[in-house]
Amino acid sequence: MFSAFINCFKIQELRQKIFVTIALLFVARVGASIPLPGLDPLPLKNFMLSKAAVSGGLVGLYNMFTGGALLKGAVFGLGIMPYISASIIMQLFGAINPALARMQQEGESGRQRVAQYTRYLTVVICLIQGCLLVMALSNYPDKLFYGFNANQFGSIIIKHGAAFLVTSTVFLTAGTLILVWIGEQISQIGIGNGVSLLIAAGILSSMPTAIMQAIKMFSVQAETTAVFGLWHGLLMLVLLFSVVAFMVAVTQADRKIPVQYVSRIVGRKMYGGQSSYLPLKINYSGVMPVIFASAILLFPQQIFAYIGAATGVRFFQRASMVLSHGSSVYYVLYGLLILCFSYFWVSMMFRPVQIAEDLKKNGGYIPGIRPGDATAKFLDFVMTRLTLAGAVFLTAIALFPDLLYFSFGVPYSIALFFGGTGTLISVGVVLDTMRQIEGYLLQKNYDGFLKKMKTRANSRVARPIVLSDSFKSFRGLFVILGLLFLVGIVIWLIS
Repeated sequence: MFSAFINCFKIQELRQKIFVTIALLFVARVGASIPLPGLDPLPLKNFMLSKAAVSGGLVGLYNMFTGGALLKGAVFGLGIMPYISASIIMQLFGAINPALARMQQEGESGRQRVAQYTRYLTVVICLIQGCLLVMALSNYPDKLFYGFNANQFGSIIIKHGAAFLVTSTVFLTAGTLILVWIGEQISQIGIGNGVSLLIAAGILSSMPTAIMQAIKMFSVQAETTAVFGLWHGLLMLVLLFSVVAFMVAVTQADRKIPVQYVSRIVGRKMYGGQSSYLPLKINYSGVMPVIFASAILLFPQQIFAYIGAATGVRFFQRASMVLSHGSSVYYVLYGLLILCFSYFWVSMMFRPVQIAEDLKKNGGYIPGIRPGDATAKFLDFVMTRLTLAGAVFLTAIALFPDLLYFSFGVPYSIALFFGGTGTLISVGVVLDTMRQIEGYLLQKNYDGFLKKMKTRANSRVARPIVLSDSFKSFRGLFVILGLLFLVGIVIWLIS
């Protein structure tokens, strides 16, 4: 396992990509600790330390996605979520707008134009959210951060006025655009998954704080309503490893559809006549439905909360509370959105008609299924059932921290690492990063993270990863999580 990490630095191209990625992530984390001019982050920090329950609401959830930048009043306080929201809106418009759909199918030039429109929409969303956030911090901080008292903790805004509103909105918008640029650079010249890595790094940066809170929770001086002992701690450790192992197993699992190729004679050589498999992943859409559902629910929550805090209108405050954690409406909408986005992502990415045509052209067929339309319908039927199972898995994992928080009294900052959106995103991003690094190592004939994985040069048919293979990458997962954890400790110490 450790030899695989050593081999990563033996390849010059891969070594440069890793260093560039770490450097850009470091810049992103430093920007999450630089406060806005005219804003004092100490009152928010003291309030966050005194009110641990704040991490369970809207502010805590959005603060998790920004990597703690929101509660620090940083220039990266809006995070990357406005860009995610803009991407979702463009994807939805592409499904209903024929002109935009044709633009998305025009190849690289069309994708670049769509990406440019997405950036323009990101600027609009940032201006709206940034302006409302600054107005809420200036006028009604006690309604935005429930329980905040300026007389007790101090004033958040040092300098009021229109100049502060304009400059802070510009800084917040510029901060999000810088994060978008960093994500694009990581995807182009780094190891890939730029936006996802930014979100995962922000989530993992709160791990040292969660560990410290967990240690205090099991200490004698812990001021918690629930009583936690040694056996509770051991049970939580077992539960943590079990949940992460279950995430890895389901994320890596797939259903193998047998494919038989017809023998063909071309000249004096015979081609085909072999049996293979078509792997269909159970969780084909990955973490994207969770990200999309969280972004969709966060957007109206933020707007209602900011408007309610800026104007004092109770209707918007109640609407924000209805769409926040702990509300039955929130959980129903969250589960439905995960289900809808799972099928939406599969319909966008999985093309059974094209796969059936490719199999037919190459002389392949599924035993017992006629080539052509029958094969396409069969693949669509199988993927529909797998998508339902994957959506149920995503919903259960996403809601598990709320169960620990509301039913067992576990602090939400600790419960977040027992599943939920943050852990699911982190596990998915780490696994994708491992696959990309694995590909570089195998191209250079180095052993990858999976010791029993065979390269194409050594194996006639590459064996697809199945459910049992996922546990072989379990150790590598925690090694990479450990590296990201060390980066999070460094950023946490300098914050």
